[in-house]
Amino acid sequence: MQKTSFDPWAWGKNTNSVQAVEVKQSEGTLYCSGQVAINLDGIPSSEDMRSQLVQTIANLEQLISESGYECKNIVRLNVFTTNTNDFFNTCMDIYVPFLMKHGIQQATTLLEVKGLFATLTVELEATVVK
Repeated sequence: MQKTSFDPWAWGKNTNSVQAVEVKQSEGTLYCSGQVAINLDGIPSSEDMRSQLVQTIANLEQLISESGYECKNIVRLNVFTTNTNDFFNTCMDIYVPFLMKHGIQQATTLLEVKGLFATLTVELEATVVK
């Protein structure tokens, strides 16, 4: 697989993402449903957004790994949150190290939504290539 990132604007270096990712000669593509902070019993978290993001990332990492893919090959990562200000003010020190840990350079869309399932406040939706 050959993966190339594109980010034509200087300000893009500060976004923790890239503007586009091209993939050539891939063996497969994994389209992940949005992952949230739900425990092994299927119970959604009622904790704060920061705690929910930690569980959400763990769930996403497990899904990708058990599907035979690697987080470093995430090419698109959409973030849905009930409050973008809270996400930027309380979660970036969790989110950015997750990206750096795996060397992820992904196209991203960040969306503030009116609500998520139950008491959930953040959801990650990924596309991964092999």
